[in-house]
Amino acid sequence: MTNKDIIKGFRLLTQLMELHGANPFKTRAYSTAIQSMENAGTPLIGLNNDELIALGFSKTMAEKLVNWFSSGTLDDLEELKEKTPEGVIDMMGLSGVGPKKIAALWKELEIDSLDKLKVACEENKVQTLKGFAAKTEAKILQQVDFLKENKKRLHYAKAEKFAEVIVAFLEEKGIKNSLAGELSLKREVVDTLSFTVVAESSSQLKTSLSEFNQLILDEAKSSPLTVRGELVETGTSVEFFVCREEEFIKIAFQKSAAPEHLSLRGSADYPTLRDVLNKTEYSSIEDIYKNAGLPVFPVELREGEEYVGDFIKNGIPTLVEDEDLKGSLHNHSDYSDGQNTLREMAEYLKAKGYEYLGISDHSKTAFYANGLSVERIEQQHKEIDALNKELAPFKIFKGIESDILNDGRLDYDDDVLATFDFVVSSIHSPLTMDKATATARLIKAIEHPATTILGHPTGRLLLRREGYPIDHKAVIDACAKHGVIIEINSSPWRLDLDWRWAKYALDQGVKLSLNPDAHAVEGYADMHYGLLVGRKAGLTKEMTLNAMSLEEIETYFKSRKK
Repeated sequence: MTNKDIIKGFRLLTQLMELHGANPFKTRAYSTAIQSMENAGTPLIGLNNDELIALGFSKTMAEKLVNWFSSGTLDDLEELKEKTPEGVIDMMGLSGVGPKKIAALWKELEIDSLDKLKVACEENKVQTLKGFAAKTEAKILQQVDFLKENKKRLHYAKAEKFAEVIVAFLEEKGIKNSLAGELSLKREVVDTLSFTVVAESSSQLKTSLSEFNQLILDEAKSSPLTVRGELVETGTSVEFFVCREEEFIKIAFQKSAAPEHLSLRGSADYPTLRDVLNKTEYSSIEDIYKNAGLPVFPVELREGEEYVGDFIKNGIPTLVEDEDLKGSLHNHSDYSDGQNTLREMAEYLKAKGYEYLGISDHSKTAFYANGLSVERIEQQHKEIDALNKELAPFKIFKGIESDILNDGRLDYDDDVLATFDFVVSSIHSPLTMDKATATARLIKAIEHPATTILGHPTGRLLLRREGYPIDHKAVIDACAKHGVIIEINSSPWRLDLDWRWAKYALDQGVKLSLNPDAHAVEGYADMHYGLLVGRKAGLTKEMTLNAMSLEEIETYFKSRKK
């Protein structure tokens, strides 16, 4: 368990306690424990009672945590979950609808599932409850539709973990396989885990898969050439395309590409990829592309011509690789809402072979995230100066994630902003804006000379919250005009800028930065997921800000400030 997992468990527990009307003092004790977790600055898993108490936990909470770590069960949480219908817990995912309102829906209208809540909203029953206006009801209905649609879908990062387990099982059974569909395309959200496998028949494959206890097979949805089922844990669809050994290259390629990709051809003189596949068997993917008069597309780029048409004319660039990244920008320490100290973050990255860390804690307006006052900025900068002397040649760059205020201004006066090496400008609230308002707000921030990087442009949280609407072209064009970098926020929950617009940004000459938005050292690994998004857009090392060497990015930041 990471600290994030532990906090998530305690947050759900406090929500359920409020739902069931538990003693408010007991609920407050758990809320206080969450604050201690957020400020811990070290992994909690494995700490003993005394070590937890030293971090600010009460003796009772320390005992509960130690018991959870050893048994794998948080007793208070499990007890309340048993008393609560699963559908009511699903309703806890509704933004802006607290436990007390969930309790009213459950107790007064007997709503215990998202399906029942949807019907109640459509019949205008929800607005009859005290504290629920018609506007609230409409917002709830919109969110219910969003949650229901996404319930069994997975962030790519989570889908990747499930896929690794399935592949390990297949290989243990000696079954040749390859990733297919959304997994192979590295899409940000995965509806179905797809694989191409070699087997004599679907019956033979089913016999092997019957031993895999994390999968439920679905005979009704299966066919002679496709075995289907779903994950026990999440209900996510899983499918296996069955083929013979001699067909493997052809079928594996066909299933690894978007359907639109198979319509590509080098020119009118060549057949489409689909036509090429229908002619014969192949011993290599290179031969398939060669016969269509096309360059060999990496799996991430096997999309339709709308996204990859330029690569047919101009050739495929050398895409950025994980080992090209020299540093990590947009990271949060325990000065704001991160879990680790500056020293821990810097030493961790240095040990991993990186050359620099860009720290960008929250600005003062983000009070909910312990945003930095001017005095605390000065304190942090002194600590950075001392660490830079000690850790050289590794360097910590002084940054800030400045809130973009309602009118598009940046947090802090210009003289304070001038003390940073770089500024990530981001919107955090309010998020309920129309396209014109959001676009104007972003562009004004982009026009500010202090803005180095535009952070998570739409504010989306994948599978949880749609981003505010923006005019992507106008925003990207403004970044091109004012020399502003756009981040691909690499958190699996965000992956924002979306890859569909990252290609347009690159076409306008806008560099991208693969920023993990890490709130703990474990978060640095998320740069990999941002890199996959960048690769889908054709991102090269040369167009990646944090692929610059220490000397190069130091020169860039200095020239940008001038």
